[in-house]
Amino acid sequence: MQANHGSEGRVAADPRPLVGEPLCLDLINTRWVDGGARHDLLDSTGGLAVWLRSAGLDGRATADRATLDATVETRDVLLALLEQRSSPEATEALNRILARGALHHRLGSDGPEDHARTDDPAWLPSWLAAADYLRLLADSPGRVKPCSHPDCILYFHDTTKNGTRRWCSMAICGNRAKAARHYERSKTGP
Repeated sequence: MQANHGSEGRVAADPRPLVGEPLCLDLINTRWVDGGARHDLLDSTGGLAVWLRSAGLDGRATADRATLDATVETRDVLLALLEQRSSPEATEALNRILARGALHHRLGSDGPEDHARTDDPAWLPSWLAAADYLRLLADSPGRVKPCSHPDCILYFHDTTKNGTRRWCSMAICGNRAKAARHYERSKTGP
């Protein structure tokens, strides 16, 4: 299934199987496997436009080549950090991304406001995703998990009360695992 990322002026629907995770995980989940085929939403600026809209950043960032390059680089860094938590190279790369921006505080008409600013607008989505990764590390590092299904490459934030969620989606990967177990039991007979 190749995603149609829309034509001029239109942004296609988000084709990913898991959306709505915290921003850093949502960025990592722009690549997925479906029916054995790998997909990458960030294979074009059209796909970037889909992700920016889905993440609520379409009014703050432009889906152009510079933003796409920065976003793909950041996704690779975040993925390396999740897969090899103690990678000095990935840690330094994340710190370089974080050094590109800062959070500015001000008092607005409705109270305190925070505004992220970056040295280059193309890096705003990347900086926000990197800052979100730090927030998850500070708040709940053990709750950022890969899906337990062997064919799935998605990550999720486990918000269950006891922290035992195993699947990115019970409806997708959880059911696949249950079906596979049922098939194995039926092959061996009663």
